[in-house]
Amino acid sequence: MRKNDLEKQNEYYSKRASEYEQIYFRDNKERRKEIDNEVVRLKSLAQDKSIIELACGTGYWTTRVSETASQIIASDYSNDMLEEAQKKTYHCPVQFLQADLHEPPFEKASCDLLLLGFWFSHEPCQDYEKLFETLLSLLKPNGKIWMIDNNPPAEGDAYQTTGQDKYGNNYKQRFLDDKTEYSILKNYFREESLRKILEPYFEIESLVHQKYYWSVVLTAK
Repeated sequence: MRKNDLEKQNEYYSKRASEYEQIYFRDNKERRKEIDNEVVRLKSLAQDKSIIELACGTGYWTTRVSETASQIIASDYSNDMLEEAQKKTYHCPVQFLQADLHEPPFEKASCDLLLLGFWFSHEPCQDYEKLFETLLSLLKPNGKIWMIDNNPPAEGDAYQTTGQDKYGNNYKQRFLDDKTEYSILKNYFREESLRKILEPYFEIESLVHQKYYWSVVLTAK
């Protein structure tokens, strides 16, 4: 991703921090059910685990896994997101850090479970290998990675495509509540394309590909 694009994306999410959780509470029962079902799966996966969460955002998933995890270190690039996350109540010890997920300040092999929610669609496709190496380096033996992200809305994406770069990354129009417009890297994946991307690097323990969201649990090969 070009430096200017990354800076604009970081600016967008920092300014959106107080608005961000609207995505979880849209007036759509089917969408809501998919999220609630994923919470159940994730809480079971996190039972008694030591967790690192990258791109934790406002702490939506952090709060849920704290009900079953033993401890969590949650990081995000945006201090505005972290401020929102720190307003919440947690049920296990949680440490928050400001950090770039591509250069995480964690010891190698330091977690049982690594979480990465709603980030992969923003990762430039030319950087997947580097990202995967970073994620794998943080896992203890037999550790797992959980990711969740969007599928394109079944009724069509209400936001216009603003372009595609030479690597095939798509850019989409996004707005804050005050109507400020941004162009954000946003890639969507069919199930078969996800498997093609992930299988060279991971064993896929589960892949749930639904109408609105997909989630995956990965282990090292």
